Amino acid sequence: MTIATLAGLKVKLFTDGADKAQIVEMAKNKWIAGFTTNPSLLKQAGVKDYATFGRDLVDAVPDRHISFEVFSDDMPEMEAQARVINSWGSNVYVKLPVTTTRNEPLFDMVRKLSHEGIKINLTALFTSEQVEQGVAALDGGAPSVVSVFAGRLADFGIDYRPIMQQAIARARATKTVEVIWASTREVFNVVEADMMGCHIITAPADVLKKLPNLGTKTGAELSLAAVKAFRADALAAGLSLAT
Repeated sequence: MTIATLAGLKVKLFTDGADKAQIVEMAKNKWIAGFTTNPSLLKQAGVKDYATFGRDLVDAVPDRHISFEVFSDDMPEMEAQARVINSWGSNVYVKLPVTTTRNEPLFDMVRKLSHEGIKINLTALFTSEQVEQGVAALDGGAPSVVSVFAGRLADFGIDYRPIMQQAIARARATKTVEVIWASTREVFNVVEADMMGCHIITAPADVLKKLPNLGTKTGAELSLAAVKAFRADALAAGLSLAT
């Protein structure tokens, strides 16, 4: 198998986060193609004025995909919020969850908005049925993405590979839909996504910052470095053992 390198990756790299300073810093890297946010990340970042935050972020990064999510749980209000978020900029994708908290599917709303020209990021997909219906709803509309939470599936011991492969195949059969590999946990997920032919992977900045190291070390070199580190730490800790 050929060792992956940053320059050799075909998958598009998005940063997942809602800290404006970090987003602006990551945007300095030309290999970062876009950004994704969600209400949980907004909470972590302390965002209170959503509209001001969104418009400021679009002004700061006007040339790359940015996803902003609705937060209402009422369908008419969700649609209204989607239209407001869409107005923030031409590079904005509106994130809509696959269902409400009452498990009401949003496929009809997604189809309507997408075919009106609003770019959609259909998020929180975990099942094959959700992928199938989501891609079908978006097919033929505005450019759109479906976000499959591979990492969270893995957290619960569920093999995410079949659903990712299905999603990629279904999306590639359309002209308008791409797949985002979401809830990324480690650098190798980026390599996996690339090997599978996934369109996009979104990951925290701390994962993406490791990508320039891809292909720079062999297993033997990493082994020797680990042994040296253990030895140096033992000496620094002043460990002793009578023999």
